[in-house]
Amino acid sequence: MTDIDFNDDNARSFVSGQEIDSLQADVDRLHDDLEKGAGQGSDYLGWLHLPSRTSSSLLDSIISTQKEITDQCDAFVCVGIGGSYLGARAAISFLNPAFGNPRGPEIYFAGQNISSDYHADLLDRLADREVCINVISKSGTTTEPAIAFRLLSNFMEKKYGREESRKRIVVTTDSQKGALKTLADEEGYKSFVIPDDVGGRFSVLTPVGLLPIAMTGIDIRALLEGAVQSENALTQTSDLSKNMAYRYAANRHLLYQKGKVIELMATFHPAFEYILEWWKQLAGESEGKKGQGIFPASAQYTTDLHSLGQWVQDGNRNLFETFLMVGKSVHSIEIPGVTDDKDGLGYLEGKSLDFVNEKAYKGSAAAHLEGGVPSLTLALKERSAHNLGQLIYFFERAVAMTGYLSEVNPFDQPGVELYKKNMFTLLNKPGYEKGK
Repeated sequence: MTDIDFNDDNARSFVSGQEIDSLQADVDRLHDDLEKGAGQGSDYLGWLHLPSRTSSSLLDSIISTQKEITDQCDAFVCVGIGGSYLGARAAISFLNPAFGNPRGPEIYFAGQNISSDYHADLLDRLADREVCINVISKSGTTTEPAIAFRLLSNFMEKKYGREESRKRIVVTTDSQKGALKTLADEEGYKSFVIPDDVGGRFSVLTPVGLLPIAMTGIDIRALLEGAVQSENALTQTSDLSKNMAYRYAANRHLLYQKGKVIELMATFHPAFEYILEWWKQLAGESEGKKGQGIFPASAQYTTDLHSLGQWVQDGNRNLFETFLMVGKSVHSIEIPGVTDDKDGLGYLEGKSLDFVNEKAYKGSAAAHLEGGVPSLTLALKERSAHNLGQLIYFFERAVAMTGYLSEVNPFDQPGVELYKKNMFTLLNKPGYEKGK
């Protein structure tokens, strides 16, 4: 069992229980394929039992490095793109206060875009701070992080000199090959390994995510323990009445077959903002192939109820919603009483914001269902590292099963490469000249 509550009641008028049950034999077979490594993309199943196989010595090394870096800096820059940064950013934003990081250095991100203004502003911000960098890349030649690291390493050398810079740069890369691995060996950078059999979007529970997450004071042992709990529960059975990750996948698959081609994952808690961004990469890159796949979109409610809400209520009926909720906030705030009631909130005096937020969720789900939008709900008990570890693994299992149900390889991303080839041709990169 996990601490994640899954509810599909608001989808029953679109997908019957009998239709869910009809997928059981396929889910059983695909579950066996996952466990035996017999399905598509089996070379990249390292994530499947990663939580339980992560050694204490690796966690010790990450925590030791985190303490060393924290003593050196008040600004930590995580350089990466896609899976090399989204998972870490998701955990950091979910588990820390909305403003600032009271438990460690300020955290900055680079290499996820090629904006001159962004990187200029970042370098200005770092000018009067003590800085350390973690550059994350399997190859070291991915354009966006490679550019950012060149800019930042140049900045570091000017600020500290080459010898001191080496002590302030940590690399997470391939164990054997690649430009970044070669550079790390030449410069003597502290290094962590990206496992060969774990793709980027599944890598948050490797050093790719664990070191940046640890830098903010988050308990990465608790994060892994939560993931282990999910791993155990979701490995034991493929029964759709017990395995909620697979039941979520089955609902998604059937809704897609009925023309619900967009999944709008919506939350009423701003802490989930980058969890949604991480999920969009996980789902979109895993499932969008062969001219098919659910389009993953996200919304921040109640903010977006005042903009996207109109479209969700009355627009094209080609979507379903998944609500991502948390049962208990870290803090409880009540609406205070006042002597007059000019704002009309007297009826809410003494009520908590969580109480009002929950009613907004239930009211929205009911209204959208009436408007022809089915919905699913995933709810964590609380904002904790343990619960987040469960959620990360839950999504990984669910997306893998959805991909298999759609008969695509959930672990490759051939479509990502085309924009790179076109960009390299336009930039006259050697080997990519027109006509080659």
